[in-house]
Amino acid sequence: MLDFIQQLKNRNESLFYYGLICLVLSLVFISLTKITNTQVYNVNAWYKPFKFAFSTFLFAWAMAWYCHYLPNFNIQLFNWSVIILLGFEIFYITFQASKGQLSHYNVSTPVFAALYTMMALAASLVTLYTAYIGIIFCTNSFPELPDYYIWAIRLGIFIFVVFSFEGFAMGSRLNHSVGALNNNSNWLIIGWSKTVGDLRVSHFIGMHALQLLPILSYYLLKNTKLTIGLSVAYGLLALLTLIQALQGKPLIRAKNSQNEINNKM
Repeated sequence: MLDFIQQLKNRNESLFYYGLICLVLSLVFISLTKITNTQVYNVNAWYKPFKFAFSTFLFAWAMAWYCHYLPNFNIQLFNWSVIILLGFEIFYITFQASKGQLSHYNVSTPVFAALYTMMALAASLVTLYTAYIGIIFCTNSFPELPDYYIWAIRLGIFIFVVFSFEGFAMGSRLNHSVGALNNNSNWLIIGWSKTVGDLRVSHFIGMHALQLLPILSYYLLKNTKLTIGLSVAYGLLALLTLIQALQGKPLIRAKNSQNEINNKM
């Protein structure tokens, strides 16, 4: 682990430290869930900034590692795009959580609507930049690296981009639930609904293909066909959870949940 951290720092010092800051922030935010009672839609307000900070940490470190392989790539432009755009997103989510107010889906005032639009634009630009990196991986050869590993990176980026943009399915509805209004549960830290469809499930699964597929391919599968097969299966899993959510069905339904009665639209 120490060797990996040192290599990561050497590969991309800017994203290494940015990811580290996001990791520290995520630990602060999860600690705040234990000592504060501020809630948004029946869950502690600090869970959302925790999830976004931790997810950004994983994204920053993964892309810092992968971009090292790219020939003639302007890494500093990408670094600062990620730092500024996703930094703004985390800042706004944190600011709204501190006030016990919504960040996502909040169009209650012209200012909040503009900031929500800016946040969506920031996430979209980072996703498009990541898609461009995926194209570079597809149009270049990397003879020094195993084919199965490169295919895992390519397919991981592709699935990430598709299900990152699935976030527009939530944004267009101003609602991450199907069958209720922004329903949440106390299911671990992720808070997915146990009573209605939750579009965040497929969003989460798809976006983290970026980290999971290359790790499994490099350390476990070590085979191109198995890597492609796993990637297809993983993408289908994300798609099936999206279809399930759109049908108003939770990933795991709670028994005798009072929320099913209270939160119905």
